[in-house]
Amino acid sequence: MRSAAVCVILAGACGPSEEPRSRPLSSDGAHLRDADARVAILRGVNARVDGVFDVSFSDGRAALEPIPPLTGDDCRRMRELGFDLLRLPINWSGVEPRDGEIDEGYLSRVDAAVQCAAGAGIVTVIDLHQDAYSKEIGEDGAPLWAISPPPTMLREGPLTDLGTRRISAQVTAAFQAFFASGDPTGLQARFHAMLGRVAARFADDPAVLGFELFNEPVTGDDDLTDFQSAAADAVHRAVPAKLVFFEPPALRNLLDFATRSVTPFPVAAAVYSPHIYTFVFQPDPTRFEHATPAELEPSVLNARMEAQAWRTPLFIGEFGVGPSADPQNEQWMQTQGQLHDRYFASDAFWLWKERSQGSWGLFDYNEAGDTWTERPQMVAWISRVHAARVAGTPTVIESTPRGDAIHVEVAAGSGTTAPHLIYVPERFAAS
Repeated sequence: MRSAAVCVILAGACGPSEEPRSRPLSSDGAHLRDADARVAILRGVNARVDGVFDVSFSDGRAALEPIPPLTGDDCRRMRELGFDLLRLPINWSGVEPRDGEIDEGYLSRVDAAVQCAAGAGIVTVIDLHQDAYSKEIGEDGAPLWAISPPPTMLREGPLTDLGTRRISAQVTAAFQAFFASGDPTGLQARFHAMLGRVAARFADDPAVLGFELFNEPVTGDDDLTDFQSAAADAVHRAVPAKLVFFEPPALRNLLDFATRSVTPFPVAAAVYSPHIYTFVFQPDPTRFEHATPAELEPSVLNARMEAQAWRTPLFIGEFGVGPSADPQNEQWMQTQGQLHDRYFASDAFWLWKERSQGSWGLFDYNEAGDTWTERPQMVAWISRVHAARVAGTPTVIESTPRGDAIHVEVAAGSGTTAPHLIYVPERFAAS
């Protein structure tokens, strides 16, 4: 077949007709496709945003952790580093702090983050996020009125015990009640109604690619499929054209595999969205310290096979390691970059900026000067040459460990008239 033309995106700059900002994407059952029928492989980042990631209280309790703002400079720098997607965590407690009352001011702050990203050429996945069920008993998620049974102890900051909170009796009970088969508490129905309202709010915004239904659900396969099917229906009743992103049970983060479905996902325009943290959170650090690329590969291969079983594209919604410059961290990140290319996975790195917990992310924070400084080694790990759009169905995408070169092959007869889009980061642009 005749080779497609190539548009090279140099450090975020490309001709306006080829800039992928706000272009609609759809699913063909295996890949995301753009309006020109090219396969879209997104490179994204998660950002917890002040005023959106809801971890503060109005009753005098100390906020759980400081959350940085998202500025225009942040969004522009994301694009320069090659990110074309923002995974934006939002919380039920922010959307509906009181039963039945949608906080339009909160949704306006969500919209401000979406428009910041859109102004830099970045599309957004709005992620209905939770960690340890709720800020009232864990870190973030559900409002106080949506915790069943009612908590016996309300929490506050600083958040130094998230691991303990995740396995506490009241968090465990809250997940069990929420995901119980048949929705005896009615909370699933309330969540779906809230999600539908959020989807309707952004129905006409081309910068919103879609909605992630529930972050890291703590439940089993059957109850989760029922819940996510209803959640996806709620989104598509409000906005049929948007994508819905769904996760496996959170246990996959530790097991590196999930049950493969024997049937397609029951709602169209769905994208499978597991997280990849192979060995990162294992109690025994030696698994991580001695991991080889061959030992890291099965989790991503399994993810691709799981997506194939669901008949959906693959989007790795979170992956990453802490900020240490240790060589093993570098190998882990470089290997993930290669594996995500090899298995045609879009992804979103965790995390843009963080000044709490492990201070993960691409930046160091200086409290005395209230300043952020890029971590060169993390920028090098994440800002790689990559195929943003492939004019044909890819059969091979292989990249080097450093991410300084990429090899792409497409199936014969699958080419399109639009060019490939290849992103080249600034550290390689002059070479």
